[in-house]
Amino acid sequence: MKSENDIGRVSVKNGRYKIKGKFHIIEPNTPIFDDNGKLCGITNPRDMTYIHSYGGEAIFFESLSKGKLMASRCDNPKCDSKDSIFMPFRIYCPDCLRKNTVIDITDIAKKTAMIHSFIITERSGAFNTLKKPIKFINVEFEDVCTIFMGYLTVGEPKIGMRVVPIFQTKKPTYTIMDISWVPIGTPESELPEGFTL
Repeated sequence: MKSENDIGRVSVKNGRYKIKGKFHIIEPNTPIFDDNGKLCGITNPRDMTYIHSYGGEAIFFESLSKGKLMASRCDNPKCDSKDSIFMPFRIYCPDCLRKNTVIDITDIAKKTAMIHSFIITERSGAFNTLKKPIKFINVEFEDVCTIFMGYLTVGEPKIGMRVVPIFQTKKPTYTIMDISWVPIGTPESELPEGFTL
């Protein structure tokens, strides 16, 4: 178990990352034997702490913790994609490569979000923290030219179902896990702990 001094922590001073603690802790290997005592392999335990820099996307993740869904829009009058709204958030327009304008689409999502497609799965990869079965949904919004992937927390997904965003505002993780979706009309009492409408 890591001590408080071992935990990898990062702060920013004068525009530069300042790193403190350990970011890679090696633990002893242990052998893996089969039923007959024959060596089959070893475990190779490692404790890694990664630094993920958000850069221009930081506003998207910070806004989720405040119950807001931010998107971006191309405002370049010379671009064929002018006025295109992008969700997931894009810093730059994929067509003209100019910096997009950050916009709040929380109200658009609450009024128009609907399931475009979905998949229900029991497996999603290593370090999954979602309750199984996981109901991954692709969400479309009125006047938004892209589709947003998320997960449905309450109910069973159906193509065309109206959904609304819920936000992890009580103990935010500042990751994509701070937004989920529920069918429109879901009472607040049915939301997962820490989430708000």
